[in-house]
Amino acid sequence: MSTLKTSGTSSSSTLTTTVLSHVKYEHLIAGISGGVASTLILHPLDLIKIRFAVNDGQTAAAPQYLGLRNAVSTIVREEGARGLYRGVAPNVWGSGCAWGIYFLFYNTIKTWIQGGNAQKPLGPSLHMLAAAEAGILTLAMTNPIWVVKTRLCLQYNELDMTKISDSKRYAGMMDALQKIYTHEGIRGLYKGFVPGIFGVSHGALQFMTYEEMKNRYNQYKDLPIDTKLSSLDYLAFAAMSKLIAASATYPYQVIRARLQDQHHNYKGSWDCVKRTWRFEGIRGFYKGLVPYLLHVTPNICLVFLIYEKFTSSS
Repeated sequence: MSTLKTSGTSSSSTLTTTVLSHVKYEHLIAGISGGVASTLILHPLDLIKIRFAVNDGQTAAAPQYLGLRNAVSTIVREEGARGLYRGVAPNVWGSGCAWGIYFLFYNTIKTWIQGGNAQKPLGPSLHMLAAAEAGILTLAMTNPIWVVKTRLCLQYNELDMTKISDSKRYAGMMDALQKIYTHEGIRGLYKGFVPGIFGVSHGALQFMTYEEMKNRYNQYKDLPIDTKLSSLDYLAFAAMSKLIAASATYPYQVIRARLQDQHHNYKGSWDCVKRTWRFEGIRGFYKGLVPYLLHVTPNICLVFLIYEKFTSSS
């Protein structure tokens, strides 16, 4: 028995050592750099997307915007230019950490599957598997930050803040983390986690499409699949992969944002889905899609370009 236990422990230790041997921290730094840079530039579009997504027409606290331009002008008029950057601190932390951790996990898992041979093609299914595993690990580590970001983005103005309880009025990122944990417990920090799990399919589909596009392009040019491409190629593949993934999986973002919204009170994901369908129909699941695409397309292009250039120079 002791021999079997020793053998099992040894095998597990060897597996862990093998996986860790593929960890390259430049992927972490590159992901953080891309996430922070893109978020600082594009946060206002993310904020507007969230406000459109949670506006179900039933909540009096939510302002009514006639469109993207009207949303920008209304926020600036009622909340000042700073209003466009509500929630930017947790968004920068969240995006930086999420992209850094995601790229680190994804490339470690992918390299482990390849056995250390970067020129070995994986195919769509294994690319999706590596991306899905990385996505779940990243979500488990960053979901509390996304809850805080959403809630800070949905503090509309001073008048709105006087209408809700002190436990749901936040002075900043750390104050929000403390209040959510104190009044709602760990479950409060993980609101939206279930639809977030479904959202892992978004990242998996995006990364699979991006990797396959790069691989097929290099194969078409009769080059090794790990050959570095031009900046224009990276931008084109990043944009196309994001548009494909976003159009296929966007509804989960609406459900997730509504579950995290302090102005709503749903019993769970399924209750949110039913109420959205009952009052808004299919269009309710696609609210905020336009500002989302305007935000994420250049966002993902910046993230992937910075990432690819950073790792190619490492």
